[in-house]
Amino acid sequence: MIETERLLLRPHIADDFEDCRAMWQDPAVVKYISGTPSTEAEAWPRFLGYFGRWKLMGYGLFALIEKSSGQFLGEVGFSDFRRGLGPDFDPFHEAAWVLAAAGHGKGYALEAMAAAQEWLDEKFTPAKTVCIISPENAPSIALAEKLGFRATGEALYNENTVRLFERLKPE
Repeated sequence: MIETERLLLRPHIADDFEDCRAMWQDPAVVKYISGTPSTEAEAWPRFLGYFGRWKLMGYGLFALIEKSSGQFLGEVGFSDFRRGLGPDFDPFHEAAWVLAAAGHGKGYALEAMAAAQEWLDEKFTPAKTVCIISPENAPSIALAEKLGFRATGEALYNENTVRLFERLKPE
């Protein structure tokens, strides 16, 4: 578990499913990710994958919890999504963040991802981390840049153009 001033980052628990499902069904949340809200049948295997990644790889996405209320605010962390984007992307820890609407615009994503990034750097000392973001998602692009990511190009993923980013290990 990671604790910041306002947040708890912890592996998901079974009780997180309903909040997770609701988040992935919110059109405002998925607008720049898939554009289509997830069905329960799509949300369930995604949710199960969170547990499997932690078990197999020792890292994954954290559930993001507001300390003052206990409210589920989203998911942040790193994973191996096997996207097939090539040797400059696929072998590296991929940063990911998605916040429920209740967490938008409060600086939670930066606070949480900075803490997750510090945790990953200490535990795995990766030479590089990567992420993909829709070119239209200005808030996530700004966040990536604040976290030290820089754009390296674009690719086609699931029939959508995405911008590729990398963050090199700080010296």
